[in-house]
Amino acid sequence: MASTTQTLPATMTTIAAKQSLGSGLGTILALDLGTLTGFALQTADGAIVSGTVSFRPSRYDGGGIRYLRFRGWLDSMAQDAAGIGVVHFEEVRRHLSTDAAHVHGGLLATLTAWCEQRSIAYQGVPVGTIKRYVTGKGNADKAAVIAAVRARGFNPADDNEADALAILLWAVETQGGVR
Repeated sequence: MASTTQTLPATMTTIAAKQSLGSGLGTILALDLGTLTGFALQTADGAIVSGTVSFRPSRYDGGGIRYLRFRGWLDSMAQDAAGIGVVHFEEVRRHLSTDAAHVHGGLLATLTAWCEQRSIAYQGVPVGTIKRYVTGKGNADKAAVIAAVRARGFNPADDNEADALAILLWAVETQGGVR
């Protein structure tokens, strides 16, 4: 798992952004769900950790092991962050393959059940909304999203991490879509 730690860029440390973090939501976790899941986590003090984690099963694993590993990873993220206040994830409505759709659906079911069990608020953010927010264009390609996230002071390793960072930045600036 690759990860980087950064603080929120100065342009994002507005009073509204600080108030959204102080509104009882605390730590924000943003996810780009998939076999290679991108994540970005912002603590209440503004520190951001991002990266990717693979849930690819080995040839000897059963069909549900990726979801058990995902749930275990969520537990460790919550423990390391001293709790998660809200989760935002990329809401994908169309997949290139049936297998990708099945994996995404399983991860989404695991995530939402995990959040429900812990009374953590969660919200899906449409792909076009994320792309429009970060690039100004709702149908931007992966390279444009990566470039836009880099222009905001981050250095994502790939499109999964860039998407998670874009979701996090959107969540902070819009207070989860409220503004």
